[in-house]
Amino acid sequence: MLSIQEVKKQTGVTVRTLRYYDQIGLLLPADKTQGGHRLYGEKEMIKLQEIQFLKSLGFSLSEIKEMLSDERDWKECLQGQLAYVINEKLKLEQIEQILQGLLNSMAIDGKIDLLEVQRLIQLYTKDPQSRETYRNQIFNKSEMELLKLLPNVNRADPDTLEWVSLLAQLKKHMHKGEGAPQVQQIIRRMFEKQEEAFGDNDEFLDKLWNVRKSPEKSKKAGFYPIEPEVLDFLEGASDIYLRNIKKGKGDSR
Repeated sequence: MLSIQEVKKQTGVTVRTLRYYDQIGLLLPADKTQGGHRLYGEKEMIKLQEIQFLKSLGFSLSEIKEMLSDERDWKECLQGQLAYVINEKLKLEQIEQILQGLLNSMAIDGKIDLLEVQRLIQLYTKDPQSRETYRNQIFNKSEMELLKLLPNVNRADPDTLEWVSLLAQLKKHMHKGEGAPQVQQIIRRMFEKQEEAFGDNDEFLDKLWNVRKSPEKSKKAGFYPIEPEVLDFLEGASDIYLRNIKKGKGDSR
């Protein structure tokens, strides 16, 4: 027989917890001393291990009590808990994407607007089927595959993070003008990344830009919202870059 203090030393379960388990009838002591101190035998120690294991799987104490008293179907319990864990995992993954999206948005804009945050969450979580239907109306099957290569603000892959950084830098230097060396360096890298991802699929890129330039179309397609003035600036700076390339002036560095 082990005293309650000895059980605590061996298992790490607090005296307060053991007393509570006794109080709710989850783990009764095998016996008590003449002084009223609880004593635990091998059977109780095994049951305590079972309780700790089931707690680690997320079962509540009331559920554990039923399971260990053979009043509940173990298979049904485990299946139910598995379904619960899968559902919670999906929720956590969605929260992870939202948090990453907020960090990327903050990197782009330098601040967090809670109303804008709510709008973005609705944009990415509401009616994904409608979004796919709209994209299929504009892009053919092979172009739909290319869309998967677009950066996603809710991800933290290196490619997305670089696009986030480039857009943030572009907004930072807009006041210097479309032809400023710093702006043209950013545009050069954007063109490099565009070619790395999409090659010479000019028709696809034209469609993509047409959607991106329209706030309404961009929203329907589920694209990250970029201010019209930023898109106009990007377009003007890109025109300068391409003209310089044609004139043999390199990348304006």
